[in-house]
Amino acid sequence: MIRIPIISLARLALPAFVTGLVLLGMQPARAGTVLDRVKAAAVVRVCIWPDYYGISFRNPRNQRLEGIDIDLSAEFAKDLALRLEYVESSFTQLIADLTGDRCDVAMFAIGMTAQRQQSVRFSQPYLQSDIYGITTRGNRLIGTWDDIDKPGVRVAVQAGTFMEPVMAGALKQAKMVVIRPPLTREQELESGRVDVFMTDYPYSRRLLDRYDSVRLVSPAVPFSLMPYAYAVKPGDPDWLAQVDQFVARIKADGRLEKVAKEHGLSEIAVKK
Repeated sequence: MIRIPIISLARLALPAFVTGLVLLGMQPARAGTVLDRVKAAAVVRVCIWPDYYGISFRNPRNQRLEGIDIDLSAEFAKDLALRLEYVESSFTQLIADLTGDRCDVAMFAIGMTAQRQQSVRFSQPYLQSDIYGITTRGNRLIGTWDDIDKPGVRVAVQAGTFMEPVMAGALKQAKMVVIRPPLTREQELESGRVDVFMTDYPYSRRLLDRYDSVRLVSPAVPFSLMPYAYAVKPGDPDWLAQVDQFVARIKADGRLEKVAKEHGLSEIAVKK
């Protein structure tokens, strides 16, 4: 008599069991999506960078969060009928915070760089900014945009921002200085340790609104336009669709245009 090993019987039985489930209308359980989880918990966790002026900024005078993505994240939670919970993040922590499930969505004007697109998934863009320079009024090296990439010029960029790889590839003669906390671009500029720092439109507004001693250095023609979007972890198309549909709604119903105007960002809003 031929004996069939027990392990072979198990292998033979498994397909029949799965087939039986299908015939009975019982599909094997699918891993829960982010949407399932946030609805079950009745809360959506939103990653923000609380030092992003006009976007997701903690006002030092009253410690309140303000900016376009503070308002729009509240609208997102309202649309889903969920409570909103903020998780403090940054551009250097962004990918780890999303893939490590510290937050469900990042909503702080995330530049859609090729490098980030390898690790996270983006909604359609809702803002778009070029790169600008900020220098002091007394700096004699920087007059126009063309003066930035010259020998002896020290150009600051914030670690983790999209300006870092762009300027690393663009600068041929100037020296790039990468700023990491606790140092700030403003401190390094005021101290004279750098001559100019590169930033985007929202952050440039902060400096121009706050300091009389600085001035804006704009490119004569578009230099490196970057679309900004919301980011989620990969592998969950249903949740990405929820975020993307929200962006489409706020463009169509006027909420994006309204909030962008309130925060002085109409110039960079992507309305279609």
